[in-house]
Amino acid sequence: MPRYTLIGNPQSRTMRVAWMLEELGQDYSWNPALPQSEAVRLHNPAGKVPVLLVDGEVLLDSVAILHHLADSHGALTAAPGSLARARQDALTQFCVDEVEGALWTAAKNSFIHPAGLRVPEVKPVCRHEFATAMETLAARLGAGPWATGAEFTVPDILFGHCAAWAKLARFELPGGPVGAYFARLAERPAYGRVLARSAAAA
Repeated sequence: MPRYTLIGNPQSRTMRVAWMLEELGQDYSWNPALPQSEAVRLHNPAGKVPVLLVDGEVLLDSVAILHHLADSHGALTAAPGSLARARQDALTQFCVDEVEGALWTAAKNSFIHPAGLRVPEVKPVCRHEFATAMETLAARLGAGPWATGAEFTVPDILFGHCAAWAKLARFELPGGPVGAYFARLAERPAYGRVLARSAAAA
């Protein structure tokens, strides 16, 4: 089996990778290093997290890492080249562009950018964009319990992480089918294990 080392603080997109590894039942070590730290910049000159070492080889970008893990383990994903995979990837892209995009822009203008470069006036726009994305998600969710239907897949991890992020950022989360979907994601045993492990590392 591959040897996995995860690098990145839990209050980041690193949580997505840890969640995926837990869902796959993989052993991994976790260095909760902060962005821009020496431990991170050793592997990523940009200083961004997460970093995943696979048998010592560096993988970057949370979405790319999730896709690699799903494909390499043949789990939590539709088959590459299938129509189901194209629909799955469309949901992944929607989450990154429209859900995460609003959260990330708000975060950059709250505490990430230097104070002189922040534009606080953009944050109400971000909340509007997030609310609009939630309406779209409600329309795109089908009858199954998960984003793509009966099977839990990569976009579910992304949506679940964004829901937790939105809650911390005090964005208004929807009720109805989307709220119920977010609740199901938060109840996943693998997600609970990640929360416990991240709390222990804090």
